Amino acid sequence: MKFSSSLTTFAILVILMTLVNQSYANLKVGYYAGKCGKYNVEEIVFDVVKAYTAKDPNTVGYLIRLQFHDCIVRGCDASVLLDGPKTEKTADPNLSLRGFAVIDATKDVLESVCPGVVSCSDILILAARSAVSLSGGKWYSAETGRRDGRVSSQSEALANLPSVSMPVQNAVHLFNSRGLTKEDFVVLLGGHTVGNVHCDKFQDRLYNFHNTGKSDARMNPALLNLLKNTCPRKSKINKSTFLDQTPKSYYRMDNGYYKQLIANRGILEIDSNIANSPLTNSIVKKLAYGNGGYFLDKFGQAMIKMGRIGVLTGNQGEIRRSCSAVNRH
Repeated sequence: MKFSSSLTTFAILVILMTLVNQSYANLKVGYYAGKCGKYNVEEIVFDVVKAYTAKDPNTVGYLIRLQFHDCIVRGCDASVLLDGPKTEKTADPNLSLRGFAVIDATKDVLESVCPGVVSCSDILILAARSAVSLSGGKWYSAETGRRDGRVSSQSEALANLPSVSMPVQNAVHLFNSRGLTKEDFVVLLGGHTVGNVHCDKFQDRLYNFHNTGKSDARMNPALLNLLKNTCPRKSKINKSTFLDQTPKSYYRMDNGYYKQLIANRGILEIDSNIANSPLTNSIVKKLAYGNGGYFLDKFGQAMIKMGRIGVLTGNQGEIRRSCSAVNRH
């Protein structure tokens, strides 16, 4: 949603910055080694994600997006997974989230072999890492040791999740408040190289960009015509298209997304914004023109950094027995 400068949101940012600075030091790579008997926690997560991805390649995009939507709001505490009235799940930007079944299935397996040991927030992080790897990305050393939060707020999600039309300067400020750099912001948007998006998220760019009654002049004409065919002006069906229009690379982690941006073939307004903004244009070019390995290295590093936002460790939070509900005490 739109960036808010209200006192409430400012207070949330201050709290998050404190958590970023203090909590992630307690995370470690391999935290669950020896904590689940003879079972390898990270291997179990990978195997479940692999099975789901084999059935639906969109799973990759779902899980990367889930980590982002969880960590950006209250920090990486699995608050996005909680059911209930006015939870983060009910916020408009989260209504299109998918992948919850993958997390629940993974939790069920882990609870059956070592109950009360593995947090839902760690499952989210490990599942996203598995998805990146399964789609051609580089395996990175995901830190674990988080505990799960007990609070999930629709209003916080609305105040803190970036909209698809957020100005670059505001988005950079938002990411900075989470301990992420301008480059991290552009690299994490590279998650758009996998998955798809529904017409309602970009239809204004096709017909009435910023209430001008015209299309977004920055969009490649061939892509504009293609998208108009996919998303007719008065259609009652909310179809979808791939976020990265690189042929045969729709579900692959690569730098094709950035090459598309340079060619004015970004789907969302924020995609075009980072390609055209003086703040981020040079980063986009570096990611587009460099070898694919450069982007993949940077993406893993940025995911690790994002996974450190606002984490709960030690006696903070809890280990949920069900990822969709806090424990009953």
